[in-house]
Formats: sequence, C-alpha cells, structure tokens
Amino acid sequence: MTLEPLTLAYSPCPNDTYIFHAWVHGLLEGAPPVREVLDDIDALNAMALRGEPDVVKLSFHALAHVRERYALLHAGGALGRGCGPLLVVRDDSPIGAPSNGRLGELLERAVVAIPGDLTTAALLVRLYAGDAGRRVVMPFDRIVTAVASGEVEVGAIIHESRFTYRAQGLRAVLDLGDWWEQTTGLPVPLGGIAVRRDLGAGIAGDAERAIRRSLDAARSDPDASAAYIRRHAQEMDPAVCREHIALYVNQFSMDYGIEGGEAIRELFSRAGAAGIIPEASGHPLFWNDPAVGAPAV
Repeated sequence: MTLEPLTLAYSPCPNDTYIFHAWVHGLLEGAPPVREVLDDIDALNAMALRGEPDVVKLSFHALAHVRERYALLHAGGALGRGCGPLLVVRDDSPIGAPSNGRLGELLERAVVAIPGDLTTAALLVRLYAGDAGRRVVMPFDRIVTAVASGEVEVGAIIHESRFTYRAQGLRAVLDLGDWWEQTTGLPVPLGGIAVRRDLGAGIAGDAERAIRRSLDAARSDPDASAAYIRRHAQEMDPAVCREHIALYVNQFSMDYGIEGGEAIRELFSRAGAAGIIPEASGHPLFWNDPAVGAPAV
C-alpha cells in the first residue's frame, strides 16, 4: 500500500533545511513520505492555528494555543543557550542608556517591532515588559531595517538578524534569551516540531525517528544538504549561514531531554500565570506523554 505523503511545514532558515534535507529528499529508507511546505515562522504559526500541516515547525508560544490539535515531538526543535531573541535599537537611541531609567519601563512606552504575535520572541517581550507600549508585527527580516530607519524604536530580532544588526548601526539593549536563562536557570525554548494528534501514535513515532535520522544524515555528510540550504538562503552570507546552523542546531535538536522539557513547561507555566496563553485543558505536551483522561495521540 502506498502511503499518502505527510505535509511537513517548516521554515527556509538554514537550521531547518539542514535538519530536514534528507527526509524531504527521500534519502531515509522506510521513513514516511512527505510533501514540504516552506514559509516564515509567523505564517507557519498561522497554518498550525488552522490545523493544516500534518507535521509543523511552530513557535512554542503558538503551540500553547493549539495543544488540543497538535502534540510536540521530542526532536527537531530550536532550544538552547545563547540563542534567544535580542532587543535592538539605533546606536543614537536613549533607550537602554544606564542613566535613562529602567529598561522595562522604557519599553512600556516604546513602539516595539515583533516577528509575529504568536512567536516566542513576542511572548518573551511580554513576560519581560508586560502589555504596556505598542507592538507592531512585521516580517522578521524587515525588523532591522525598520529600527535603523526610525520606523520603530525597538526591534525584537531572531534568526540571522542576530548576526547582522550591528552592520545597520544598531545595538542590543537586552538579550531576552540571556534574561530567561538568568531568571530560570534553563535554556530558552524557541520553537518545536509538532504532529497532529489525530494521525495517531504510530505516525508520530515514525516522524520523530525520521527527524533524528535526517539530522544524523546531515551531520554525517554536511555537503549533501549544502545546495538545498543555499537555495533557500540565497541572500544570506555563507559565513552567517554556518553560524546560524551552529547556533540553532545543538544537543537539544536530537532530543530535548529532561532539561529541555522542563524549560518548555516553565515557559508555559509563566505565560499561563501572566494570562498570555490558554489553559492546557489536560492535553499532554509530548505525543507519548501519559495523561489520565486526556485525549490519546
């Protein structure tokens, strides 16, 4: 029997194309066939809200809003240390100056660009500074330019912008990942790979094994995925591309482990206490988590 391909949606960022190359190109014998859909993280979050992809990369913030429909896989996500979103301003901005008051209070009065309402960057901004001030949503790759031009005062930057913002005359006033790590002692959870619950445990387990095998293949033969990564990162400097993969593909990419799981649950706990995300309603976080009375995957 020929299996219908799963819809696998993820971003064109180098860390994702690096991880998924072998799987989407049919290089893993016995892995479920997939049809790739590539888009910006904000668009992926919206797809998940509509329940469209079978397997999807999404922000952990977005996952908290779709847990009745999606369960988290243990592999393929973005979680770590030293990789969180940065808040940046122009070099001549008074925001962040030591003599100009507390940063959180200044942010409450500022216009802050975020890369999507349901991105984890937006969630961390709200956990740090509350709901005061004004947040403007724009594509992540336009935020640096918007701050440099004065269109917005502050930008929450992610992905490769972490490596390029200084060249645009900007400076970082807060590393939200560092703030999270110092506050909680845990790595910062950014995004994960989730599977539709109605596909069942068999498909979920197959997808998780395929991700691990695909990542193993990428590490064993980095050159095999190089052209695919470059094709989807055409405007990215090759050195930045390598830095991007090195930063976001780490030990947690193969398995979150106990520490990673704790970090995700702590994020949900704090966001829930702040009234930012809905109650989990008994749905287990991971596809194979036991939960009394919860819908089984």
